[in-house]
Amino acid sequence: MYEPRTYRRWVKDKDLVPFNIVVKETDLHIRASSNLRRKAYKLVIKYREILEKYIAQNPVFLTSLKPLPANTNAPNIIKEMAEASQKAGVGPMASVAGAIAQFVGNELLPLSRELIIENGGDIFLSSSKNRVIAIYAGQSPLSGEIGLEINGKDTPLGISTSSGTVGHSLSYGTADAVTVISKSAILADAAATAIGNRVTRIADIPDSIEFAKSIDGLTGVIIIKEDQIGLWGDLEIRQIST
Repeated sequence: MYEPRTYRRWVKDKDLVPFNIVVKETDLHIRASSNLRRKAYKLVIKYREILEKYIAQNPVFLTSLKPLPANTNAPNIIKEMAEASQKAGVGPMASVAGAIAQFVGNELLPLSRELIIENGGDIFLSSSKNRVIAIYAGQSPLSGEIGLEINGKDTPLGISTSSGTVGHSLSYGTADAVTVISKSAILADAAATAIGNRVTRIADIPDSIEFAKSIDGLTGVIIIKEDQIGLWGDLEIRQIST
């Protein structure tokens, strides 16, 4: 079932050109230096076809809730999803939104150094300047009140948010938001799911932060449950107003 992306109304940058790409379950909101919609659409079709072809030949890749190895001759996007699932301990499709965002983003970068691709809460970001990413946390009083300032020098990178109270994605937890930062949007997506699965009450935040530290390749984590927040990593938090 489609979940309206109401948080997209929060975007306030004036220097980028916005456009959307919707193909089946894929719903990208892209902001770039120019309108790259035609190129982005072709890339979404390209990577969806790669995924769909692989899943048709390997149906368990779609349904497994545990890590799976990729076939030796599998496409790179499949291999990177499988690698991320191994690191985070979740099924490979837990990283599909981040994978689409990253692979499309990498091919658009030569055309636009400034690039924000958001795919249902999973972001591929490249920027020459600092940007603040607001955190949507459903009904939590902290939703839209805090933001993550990203140094442009650290990009490109991935920022993924998983929630057990917002959206249709599978989660065994009830965190209002688990936001993960990594150089890989694919790993960030998988890790956000894995960490979010562990948060069912406020008391779970400290142990979930410790678990996050064990996932190689993460640079920061934010966990929001009701009116409480847990933080770890190299983070610059800003109070904002959406």
